[in-house]
Amino acid sequence: MPEFAGFAPPYTVSGKSALIPTPPWHYSGDLLTVEYRTDPANVRALLPDDLELADEDPGAVAFIWADWQSCSDSFEELLDPARSQYKEAFVVVRCKFEGKLYSRCALIWVTTDFAIARGVHQGYPKKLASIHQTRPMPHGKAAPRVDVGGRFGATVSAYDHRIAQAKLTITGPSETNGFVNALPMVHHRQVRGIERNAGWALDEVVTMSGYDADLGPCWQGDAELNLFDSPWDDVASLLPINEIIGGYYRQVGVSWNGGTTLAHR
Repeated sequence: MPEFAGFAPPYTVSGKSALIPTPPWHYSGDLLTVEYRTDPANVRALLPDDLELADEDPGAVAFIWADWQSCSDSFEELLDPARSQYKEAFVVVRCKFEGKLYSRCALIWVTTDFAIARGVHQGYPKKLASIHQTRPMPHGKAAPRVDVGGRFGATVSAYDHRIAQAKLTITGPSETNGFVNALPMVHHRQVRGIERNAGWALDEVVTMSGYDADLGPCWQGDAELNLFDSPWDDVASLLPINEIIGGYYRQVGVSWNGGTTLAHR
């Protein structure tokens, strides 16, 4: 019987058909973040029973757009851009597990299948969407600079329905890129059993963070954020905006090579 290779399906003898390569995975990208407050009860409703609300500012939410280029340790994806470039838009809240404070991705949309496969492995609840984000360029009039006065927009649409849009005008440097997405992540990796009504075949609480961070300067700005419901996404109802905290822009690089299982349930 042949020995199959590959980090994820489809498994083949060569391993070349695997949807995602073996970690580590490296990321470089532009992040546009808008932080806001909602009612803490809305955050609580998105947390499993084994997670608690953060003690301070429990209703804080970050809506983040990211324009990524990613690759494995071979770096071969960089010469095949269709395998390295993608965008995502994601919603982050904060919570506690066993008394420790974490960030948690509650909702997330991405533009490629390989990003979804990585999310299944890590516990991110990824869905496909159409995502657009203003790209900075160093020359010409058709793109902003990452500097005071730079203006950026971002949108995400799923199943042809607009579900979020943001605008940011940079007003100056910032000491941080916000606080909601500034902690290790806590996620639940869950897969249902194949039998009808069998419950979970995989049910884990995991945490993870990156390494070798290469971070550009933080910028803050005047931000607008609008959320919408659609027949298939209800982000506006799940986490409605009470007030905007602030907007941020940062260019970042980071690597990822695994996490830690906190609990088997």
